[in-house]
Amino acid sequence: MEPTVPTDDPWRHSHLFTLRVWYETLDAEQREVRLQVRHVLSGETRYFRDWDTCAAYLLGKIDGAPEA
Repeated sequence: MEPTVPTDDPWRHSHLFTLRVWYETLDAEQREVRLQVRHVLSGETRYFRDWDTCAAYLLGKIDGAPEA
């Protein structure tokens, strides 16, 4: 019996992002989170001030990816 080889390469549909997270000081008692997302292959870089918007962007990039 020959081993089964998947015909669909799962990495073909993957993306690679870097995520940078830091706090931005607004005043002596207040700070906000900042996020930078960079799509490694294209170099596209976006900045966010909240997790929900960042996650929506990432999901949109994955969902909107053309099938290869």
